[in-house]
Amino acid sequence: MNDMDGAAAAVLPPQPRSPIQGETIVAIATAIAPQQGSVGIVRLSGAEAVAIARALFHAPGRQRWESHRILYGHVRDPRTRQPIDEALLLLMLTPRSYTREDVVEFHCHGGLMAVQQVLQLCLSQGARLAEPGEFTLRAFLNGRLDLTQAEGVADLVAAQSTLAAKTALAGVQGKLTQPIRQLRSTCLDVLAEVEARIDFEDDLPPLDEQTVRSQLTAVLAEIDGMLATAESGELLRTGLKVAIVGRPNVGKSSLLNAWSRSDRAIVTDLPGTTRDVVESQLVVGGIPIQVLDTAGIREASDPVEQVGIARSRQVAQGADLVLLTIDAVAGWTEADQQLYESVQENSLILVINKVDLVPADGVKDLVFPGDWPVVHTAAAQQQGIDALEQAILNAIHSDQLTTANLEFTVNQRQGAALTAARNALHQVQQTIENQLPLDFWTIDLRIAIAALGSITGDEITESMLDEIFSRFCIGK
Repeated sequence: MNDMDGAAAAVLPPQPRSPIQGETIVAIATAIAPQQGSVGIVRLSGAEAVAIARALFHAPGRQRWESHRILYGHVRDPRTRQPIDEALLLLMLTPRSYTREDVVEFHCHGGLMAVQQVLQLCLSQGARLAEPGEFTLRAFLNGRLDLTQAEGVADLVAAQSTLAAKTALAGVQGKLTQPIRQLRSTCLDVLAEVEARIDFEDDLPPLDEQTVRSQLTAVLAEIDGMLATAESGELLRTGLKVAIVGRPNVGKSSLLNAWSRSDRAIVTDLPGTTRDVVESQLVVGGIPIQVLDTAGIREASDPVEQVGIARSRQVAQGADLVLLTIDAVAGWTEADQQLYESVQENSLILVINKVDLVPADGVKDLVFPGDWPVVHTAAAQQQGIDALEQAILNAIHSDQLTTANLEFTVNQRQGAALTAARNALHQVQQTIENQLPLDFWTIDLRIAIAALGSITGDEITESMLDEIFSRFCIGK
């Protein structure tokens, strides 16, 4: 945290306590599944981490237990002396570790049994199972990371695209921290100047209102620029849900298969083949997209098909974007019109499929309701996919998702805090405009300073930390 004095220091609430000294936590730090993954990592952090490791790990020869060394050996049950796994041991001693505590990692064989047995041995030696995000929480509380960097860690773990990973890494590197702290520092300077005039009015020259106005205007412009990244950041983090909707046998499954370059959906000439929602995960223009191929929507007597159709309607209603797919051979039918009326409240792209089966003039003569983007595809021939992806990017205005514009992004929590700071600073401007006493200026300045401080963690409560870190995975 920055050092502050005078009136500036008064805005800081009591800081959260550090982790209990001597309490050592443990967790499996890698995904585990049967027959999946070659390496599994069990991570310890705390005052007893090295002692627990010495009790469990046998390193033959004269290997030195020094920080940032990797030891080879076996994990053994200290009661029976039976080996549990052949493993590597990585030592990272305080303060040169992720948590700034002693950290030990057992690098075991992957799968289920080895890491689970090592975890249980660590617990039997007095370690406590870590809570979600507790390693990163300790890194924050011990000054290793600020709050924007900690949230960047979570975003990096969850990233589903290269661009999402890049913006998350920017957060880890502190690229959001520096401008936020600079804005807060400017507000603190203004507050100190105002309070100095209140306390020592007779000893100081009058406050330069024009300078204060200029400073607040500059801060607000920076805040607006940061808030402009919020929508793009949310899109990168959560992705886009796209539903392919249409009558039976218009080529929805063929479109999914051509788009995902796989055979996720069964394709036949029989209408009603798809009975349930088929999902595929894609990345388009750096944006994660969940594509949902729905059952053909029509009047059906088959109970199983009826269930699939009901699910299709639900998926369409919950999608961010609907690809309403029609058959170029059949043209726009009454059934298509009914489908359109049920989904027209969504964002739509009209996909005319099977254009390879009709003359070009026949496609051009089709008339559709509304003013929606239209894409021509021949899914069975792998044609039109690039045009479809571009239409999707245009529909979500992804021209903003460029490297130049996305050096970093703000998440929902950070955006809410920035909005609170912006509103408070606007109120300060209004207070100045109304020529109210200087005491009134300080009220909203303090609100803005507290809001900006909550972003980096310079001002934070334990309840806020609990809420933020509860969303992390265990082991991180």
